[in-house]
Amino acid sequence: MLEIRGLNKSYGKKQVLTGVDLTVSPGEVLGLLGPNGAGKTTMASIVSGLTPADSGTVSVAGIDIRARPRQARRKLGLAPQELGVYPTLTARENMLFFGRLMGVGRGELDARIAEVAESLGVTPFLATRAHELSGGQQRRLHTALALLHRPEVLWLDEPTVGADVSARQDLLDEVRELADRGAAVVYATHYLPELEVLRARVVVLHHGRILAQGSVGELVERYAQAAVRLEFSGAIPSSLSGYLAAPGAEVIDTGLIIPAAVPGQLLAQLFATLDGDTDRLLSAEIRHPNLENAYLAIMRAARDGDHPEEEIRDAVA
Repeated sequence: MLEIRGLNKSYGKKQVLTGVDLTVSPGEVLGLLGPNGAGKTTMASIVSGLTPADSGTVSVAGIDIRARPRQARRKLGLAPQELGVYPTLTARENMLFFGRLMGVGRGELDARIAEVAESLGVTPFLATRAHELSGGQQRRLHTALALLHRPEVLWLDEPTVGADVSARQDLLDEVRELADRGAAVVYATHYLPELEVLRARVVVLHHGRILAQGSVGELVERYAQAAVRLEFSGAIPSSLSGYLAAPGAEVIDTGLIIPAAVPGQLLAQLFATLDGDTDRLLSAEIRHPNLENAYLAIMRAARDGDHPEEEIRDAVA
């Protein structure tokens, strides 16, 4: 449904995307992870035909974006990170305008607006001007505009930024339902638990290159490790200095995180080592492997430069 091959893009001397290959099949949610500046937004701009690639190809529902951009865009629903609503129009007027712009017939549009508004919780404020809506309400409307024409490929960039818990859950339910009905969904986010809820296949992008990819379970098994976290009032006790050199150990403010194959055993050792410093211990936690652990491990291994996935895996191991 969405096929990207050998995508390269630079701005002057800055290489933003380097040889990116991605395929998203019908019914699949692909979670796109990466720090700011990884190239996610540039890729979305190229896929939507707003920015030309230096080289490589993009096919949306079998249509080449360069050869037939208008036809390809009709198959694509894009909700970028920046809000794209007209502030002086009501939510309904925004939906009418964008629905017509994307070719939804007049006879179908009213019913489609009612359907999408209900699924994303927009119905209560359809008559309200966009500039009077809260940030979360504007985000719901912004996403709804991308769904009106029933796109075969949906690209959502940080769709739940500023959304409350209810709005976030509504959106996740709708995205999963769209995929179950056959849409190919790209979901770029910094909220990693959302990708677990969506049962997404995950791609980690860094400096314009793919570092790792696989299902949530595969990435957790491949890269994540259990860890122990201790939090103190004040500085890390000097009695624990020997643990600071452990592979993957991190000091974050007044907390110490140490990866461990057997975290319970390590925790017992740490308690015994603390001795007189136990009165400054605020909390002790065993962190079990999850997607966040895996992502942070990948980023740590890539911190000093870009590596292909097999080198990242070796570095994490």
